[in-house]
Formats: sequence, C-alpha cells, structure tokens
Amino acid sequence: MGIEQDINQTKFRNIQQKAAINFIYTYNWMNERMKTFFDLHAITQQQFNILRILRGAGQPLSTLQIRQRMLDKMSDTSRIVDRLVIKNLVKKVVCKADKRLVDISITDKGKKLLAKIDLRQSELDGVLGRLSNADAVILNKLLNKIREEK
Repeated sequence: MGIEQDINQTKFRNIQQKAAINFIYTYNWMNERMKTFFDLHAITQQQFNILRILRGAGQPLSTLQIRQRMLDKMSDTSRIVDRLVIKNLVKKVVCKADKRLVDISITDKGKKLLAKIDLRQSELDGVLGRLSNADAVILNKLLNKIREEK
C-alpha cells in the first residue's frame, strides 16, 4: 500500500513533499513498532540505546561520552541514566581521575536484559524484512544524502 492510501491523501505539492511526508509517516510507523517491542521489556528506545552503548564500550563512560554516541542527540542523557540506575540496569560511580565526573557502567542485570533482547533481535530486523540487502544499501545512501550539509 502506498502513502496515498495510508494517509488518505492523493495530491502533493511536488515529489519532494510526498517524499518528506512519506519519510515522516514511515518514521512514526517504525517508531511505534519499536516502542511496542521495548514496552515488552519495560524500557524505552533511549534506555536501550544507552545500554547498548555501555555494553559495546566495555568500560565506564561519562554522560557526555554516552550523549555523543546516542541516536537521539536531543535526549536528556542524565535523566535517562538516572531511570536506568533506579531499575538497577546501570550504576554510577565517581570518576577516579576527576571527582567532578561520574562514570556510568552497565550492571549484570543490564547485560542480562540485553542478552534477552538479543534473542529476539530478528523481530526488530523484521521491521525492514521486505528490503533486500541491495535495497537496504540504497536506502542507507539516500538517508545519508538527506542529512548531508550543503
């Protein structure tokens, strides 16, 4: 089904407007599916992103280092980390090198949650399951092109 049927709109100002609307609609469509998946694990997409970053780093990181690696650059990293601390998925420790900083690391409970999610990773991959590898390469190039600075 095309964007015209999904949003019940057949006229667009131009093909770029149609592409922009399709992009926004598809983002929201994907976001809802991802939210539903993460709701099953009682975490948000941003919390998942932070856990993934910490596991991948293999060492404690500051909130600034986490923010630099996050997908959502506008997020309040400190607030999200605090919620993960409450859930015992990460821990905060005063940095030994600089007492003004806090090191954040993933706990065993956080690692177990990610391992559980890893087992269901194919469900997340399935959101784009109708794309071939060649299609995915093209889509990545197009998305990168949209973000290029002029």
